[in-house]
Amino acid sequence: MLRKRISKTIELPDNRIITIETGKLATQADGSVLIRMGNTMLLAAVVAKAAAEEGAFNFLPLSVDYQEKFAASGKIPGGFLKREGRLGDHEILIARLVDRAIRPLFPKGFNSEIQMNISLISADETILPDALAALAASSALSISSIPFHGPISEVRVARIEGAFLINPPSNLLEKADMNLMVAASDDHILMVEGEMSEVQEADMIAVIRYAHDAIKLHCQVQRELMQAVGVEKKIDKTSDTDGTPLYPAALREAIYADIYAVAKQHIPSKALRKEAFMAVGHRYNEQLTKDQNGQEVPVAGQKTFLLELQNQAIRELILNESIRLDGRQLDEIRSIESEIDYLPSAHGSALFTRGETQSLTTVTLGSKFDEQIIDRAMEDGYNRFMLHYNFPGFSTGEVKPNRGPSRREIGHGNLAMRALKAVLPPDKENLYTIRVVSDILESNGSSSMATVCAGSLALMDAGIPIKAAVSGIAMGMITDPATGRFAVLSDILGDEDHIGDMDFKVTGTHQGITACQMDMKVAGISYEMLEKALLQAKSGRLHILQKMEETIATPRSEGKPHAPKIVTIEIEKEMIGAIIGPGGKVIQEIQKETATHIDIVEQGHKGIVTIFSGNQEMLQKASGRIEKIIAKPTIGEVYIGKVKSVLNYGAFVEFMPGKDGFLHVSEVRLERIENLESVLEIGEELQVKLIGVDPKTGKYRLSRKILLSPDVVAAGG
Repeated sequence: MLRKRISKTIELPDNRIITIETGKLATQADGSVLIRMGNTMLLAAVVAKAAAEEGAFNFLPLSVDYQEKFAASGKIPGGFLKREGRLGDHEILIARLVDRAIRPLFPKGFNSEIQMNISLISADETILPDALAALAASSALSISSIPFHGPISEVRVARIEGAFLINPPSNLLEKADMNLMVAASDDHILMVEGEMSEVQEADMIAVIRYAHDAIKLHCQVQRELMQAVGVEKKIDKTSDTDGTPLYPAALREAIYADIYAVAKQHIPSKALRKEAFMAVGHRYNEQLTKDQNGQEVPVAGQKTFLLELQNQAIRELILNESIRLDGRQLDEIRSIESEIDYLPSAHGSALFTRGETQSLTTVTLGSKFDEQIIDRAMEDGYNRFMLHYNFPGFSTGEVKPNRGPSRREIGHGNLAMRALKAVLPPDKENLYTIRVVSDILESNGSSSMATVCAGSLALMDAGIPIKAAVSGIAMGMITDPATGRFAVLSDILGDEDHIGDMDFKVTGTHQGITACQMDMKVAGISYEMLEKALLQAKSGRLHILQKMEETIATPRSEGKPHAPKIVTIEIEKEMIGAIIGPGGKVIQEIQKETATHIDIVEQGHKGIVTIFSGNQEMLQKASGRIEKIIAKPTIGEVYIGKVKSVLNYGAFVEFMPGKDGFLHVSEVRLERIENLESVLEIGEELQVKLIGVDPKTGKYRLSRKILLSPDVVAAGG
């Protein structure tokens, strides 16, 4: 088969090149492209099944997988299997970035199963692949016959030393005070996620605008690729209808009026609201069984009809009357309750409740030995701050088997982690490995933001000296494209999230934003909407911070009595060997006897000894042992020594831990000794005085005789 290779290029402002190529690899997929930037290469392939039967799915069955091949960076996977296993958290997070950007752009009603596979097949340590994954996915979809309202693209934009950079080299990101992933089409922003160092709302809008300008070029190049390929898109027959209403207009209007009335009742409880809406359906149950032509309507069709009316009523109520389901104003925050030290045995804990959303969060402090080992295709190392988010079924009154964290849980936990990471003290000031765990006990809107609030409180309860408290808020939006009207909602409910057009989570301190995550469920958002949402989010964020500060305003001055403690000792570099001992004998003995963990690292010309223990007494004991080892002998001082070996002409005595001195036979007694072995025994303890250092050998010289002389005795020596 003759393969037709087509290639297009995107030139970045700094003259770096991104190449999009199709026609050479994976040609049996519906669409496949190879994206290359430097030595980083991504292969994206998409396949769609034939259109499903109408009603087979009431959602878009789209799956996106991103995988990094270890061979891409010349590595063999760790562990026993030595092959790529299940997707790691970082791969799932990148897949979510792609999924959230492309999902809103499929035709409404399109229900064919779609599988998108993106693989890192060649790695460049300076070029991060996550910023290219959505471009690869959009390109593959755009050149396929699959209906898709693209193209779109996604870029990383960072502010480094005051300048905005698109897809910057990885070694520069440590200097960035803003690091965002932005996805957009030509006209609209679709998705934003990232972390920041307490930046202002205006800065965030500016950086998104800058990213959008770069994305427009990506979209233009994709259209050129589509034209070169000659794409013919399929028509989605599942969305075709004859335009005939399912039920008579009078029945529809009557049910709508009843649903609208329920939505207007300001029912605060999610469960009671659900019952009230279901009661409307029950009242019309008999009339809904047949359509206006007398044909039977399946139960699924009846439920879909009622749900559509319910969604429409809630949206119209908000747009027309600025009334929300629970009676709040558009910018009003639900009631907040919080407490710390809820779990007496945890190192730090907090219970945070906002409306019907509740997080019980714990902080556990560990040593360097508890660090998370990172073994990825493009990254090795250790992680000292972890945040895990758990969302059990009972939190929403559902039955759900526990099968490990879902992609949603991994994504929400990552967002909360990034929000709190910005305020953690530098490693030099905090030697703990920190694990934060948020267990969601109730959920009705934005449990990830409750995790941020509870996590901030728990860290302060644990005595971690964070820079400032962090709160989070979830914003929603209802839009009417026909009239241009829109409403921004603060602290959204689960129902409002479900029927809304935007889910925008913002976290930050009093000083500025630390993290954000925005997902659009429609074509996009204007900058006017974005600015209003950000400013309204700021007001809500500050209100929540005020409530949190009523519980705890600053971190505890020290950790809980039962929390582990860490002591650091700075030593001379040459003393490291003395503490470790031959084959690690000395340090292992100290750890065994004191039940502590001891770590030693070199820092320049010094050594840093870190001792970790949950027992203060054992910590002091281990510290004392090390202090003795590193103590410098003082000439003229008297020590209790232990005989290590005996020779004819003298004995070697350990007078300090790890330090031996020579006791000459003439310095043992006042009188002459013929046979030293008859006077001293190995292991015997005796008092000796350090009288000097041999200038030739550097060995310590000891004397016992001087302590027995009449002059010393008379002087009280």
